[in-house]
Amino acid sequence: MASSLEPCSPWIRVFHPSPQARVRLVCFPHAGGSASWFHPMSRALTPDVEVLAVQYPGRQERRLEPSFADIAEAAERIVGELAPWRDGPLALFGHSMGATIAYEVALRLEAAGRGPVMLFASGRRAPSRVRNEHIHELPDSGLLAELKEMSGTDMSLLDDPDLRALVLPTLRSDYRAAETYRHREGDRVDCPVLALTGDRDPRADVEDVAAWREHTKGDFDMRVFSGGHFYLTGSDDVVDLLRDCLLTVSV
Repeated sequence: MASSLEPCSPWIRVFHPSPQARVRLVCFPHAGGSASWFHPMSRALTPDVEVLAVQYPGRQERRLEPSFADIAEAAERIVGELAPWRDGPLALFGHSMGATIAYEVALRLEAAGRGPVMLFASGRRAPSRVRNEHIHELPDSGLLAELKEMSGTDMSLLDDPDLRALVLPTLRSDYRAAETYRHREGDRVDCPVLALTGDRDPRADVEDVAAWREHTKGDFDMRVFSGGHFYLTGSDDVVDLLRDCLLTVSV
């Protein structure tokens, strides 16, 4: 594969360039999340797997850019931004909202003639399983309560009103995009899908995650780990599973 030492798109961050890797793993963050959340995974998988972490607008160095309002819109843009890295096999890993975006990206890559070798859907119910939760319509106090329940953010950081004013609009926009997303009936990816979840996830129960089986024409498997929505944080077991899958998948 070509070297990833070249300047990256604002949408793609490569923390540990590994041009000798046999496969690249494109990672899509959760609502409110950023590319840097995947830095530990990138470090752990290099040099066997080169990780490309997607950086959505509206956060970190892209904080002055408007957040996306639509999952399909984001997927379309990301497919275009991945063009320089499509000289070799890609696998996709998405967590929570990121799993839905990864799924939509996979559909578009397959329609373009070269789909991913595998899709990892983490901490997210299947695209056809809809819950009308309207979290994005809650007041700021409700969004903060959601963050606390999901345990994905150090809540003490949000004691700073300036930081809250920076974080909450992006989080609300992400939730709006995720909650207004609707799957197109009949769509299925061709590639294998591995669904992963925590056994105490309040937003992705095991039955709803298992329904990813309905969204692929390829092989399906599912792994349930101990933990909540962010079960994978610091988990060597998850990293080992990803490495084993990616080093044995047909490319």
